Amino acid sequence: MPSASPSSSPSSSSASSTSSSSTTADLPIQEATLELIRWFIPILHRLPRLHRHGLGDRLVANLYELLEQLALARFQRERLAILEPLRGRIQLIQLQTRLLHDFQLIDLRRYEHASRLITAIGRQHSAWLSQQRRPA
Repeated sequence: MPSASPSSSPSSSSASSTSSSSTTADLPIQEATLELIRWFIPILHRLPRLHRHGLGDRLVANLYELLEQLALARFQRERLAILEPLRGRIQLIQLQTRLLHDFQLIDLRRYEHASRLITAIGRQHSAWLSQQRRPA
């Protein structure tokens, strides 16, 4: 997990960091989603072919869709239209992760780690959503 250290302190590697890490530094939910993707992708690429091209591909697609929608919401005036459907996307990611464990494709330790990351994203999403619902 050497890639996690640059995201935890963006200023320490600002000279060599990519534009994606510098543009998302102030949005913790995007950083958490990036961390989840960086952690999950290598695991999903090692799945048996049957699951890699089914469940694995769907999980990857949902992770990237979540990241894309979060990035888009950041720059929209009316964020609720983008943020509200993401609750379902986060739930799908959690369910697909549970299936990985149920099919014994990831061990309990990895399942628990992924669940903690997904739960953190869900909490940040809920907080952002309630902030957007507050009257201005």
